[in-house]
This record gives sequence, structure tokens and C-alpha cells, in this order.
Amino acid sequence: MVYDKGTPEEFANCYHPTWGRHKARTRPAVGNHEYLTPDAAGYYAYFGAAAGPAGQGWYSYDLADGGWHVVVLNSNCSHIGGCHAGSAQEQWLRADLAANQARCTVAYWHHPLFTSGGRAREEVRPLFQALYDGGAEIVLTGHNHQYERFAPQSPTGVADPARGIRQFVVGTGGRSLQPDFPDVVPNSEVRNGSVHGVLKLTLLPDQYRWRFLPIAGQTFTEVGTGTCH
Repeated sequence: MVYDKGTPEEFANCYHPTWGRHKARTRPAVGNHEYLTPDAAGYYAYFGAAAGPAGQGWYSYDLADGGWHVVVLNSNCSHIGGCHAGSAQEQWLRADLAANQARCTVAYWHHPLFTSGGRAREEVRPLFQALYDGGAEIVLTGHNHQYERFAPQSPTGVADPARGIRQFVVGTGGRSLQPDFPDVVPNSEVRNGSVHGVLKLTLLPDQYRWRFLPIAGQTFTEVGTGTCH
């Protein structure tokens, strides 16, 4: 997200000199603050075709190395006609997954379905369900200014090591952090709300690795591996 309202000026003066250094290889997902500018116009103008069709914000691509399919979704459901079963985005997602020939799939969007830090977004459950039905491995989210990793689970939050999706919440990229986890939910494995950093995913044929990389001077990290279904 680009604080505070995702305006063209904020993209030019705040985002571009920092994260914008990586614009040429960025595949963005739209956040809630971008919609404080009507229709997230600043976001779509800045990223252009890389953000998917303006007014929708969902798209997919394949990685040349590793055989992974990547799906980018828009969790600002009220701005796009909803995320419910049968919505335009949910129908597109199911068709995209049905046409996908890759062995492994990762998806990312802004609002988490599962979180111990509050602000879970129930509206995205149908998207999670479609990904679960399609055999996806990973969902990446943000919104909460903290880091949390979940064990593979079903869309209803039942542990499912065989077919479940592993969700990460990674909102540690710049804004002030939220250290509290007031309601630890089932399947939450690792939580940290006091360290800025990024998540590095290494996507390999049939498996993936993750590592949280803290900023200089901080020591929290965590690593792990998973396999494709």
C-alpha cells in the first residue's frame, strides 16, 4: 500500500524513490489505502498494464523457472462487485485455475482471511475456497502490520496437511508495526509484530522455501519448507 491515499503524488514522491526502484519486476496487488483515491486511479496509473485490467485488479502469470502459476487477486471486494461465489472475480479465478497446467500455485492479495491480529476479512473466503479446490499451495496477504505464518489448512480453518493452503500475513514492509495478537487462532504457527522485514520465497519444482528477512539490526527470522500437492 501507498500511504495515505495512494495518490499520484504519493506514488511519485514516496513509493517511487524507495520500493519503486524495483518497479520493472513488480507484480502488484492493490490495497485498501489505494481506494482512498477514487477507483484506485493513482495505483492503476502508476503500475499500468502490470496491475491487470483497471477497475478489476486480478490477473495471473507463470514463472519461467520452477513451474509455478501465480494468481494476483483484489480483496477490496466492495469496490469490484463483491468476492462472493459467482462474482466476476471468483468465476475468473476458477476458470484460471482450471486452465492452469502448472504443478504448483501461489496466490496473493491484500486482506487476510486468517489472522491472530484482528481485522480478518470474511469476504475473501470464496476466493480461498476456489484456490483450495484448485489445489493451490500458498496464499500471501498483508493489511495487518505484522508477520504471521499458518500451517496448511482448509477454507474453514481446519488443519489439512495433505491438501491445505499455507497462508502468510506479511505487513512488515514500512508502516508502524502492530505488536499485539489479541486472539491467536487455530493453526497459527509463528507470529511477530515488532520487526520490519520482508518474506523471501524460493519457488522450486514441487516445493518451496521461505525465510523472513529482518531489516539491519534486527534478529528475528524464521525459515521452512513445503511441498506441492
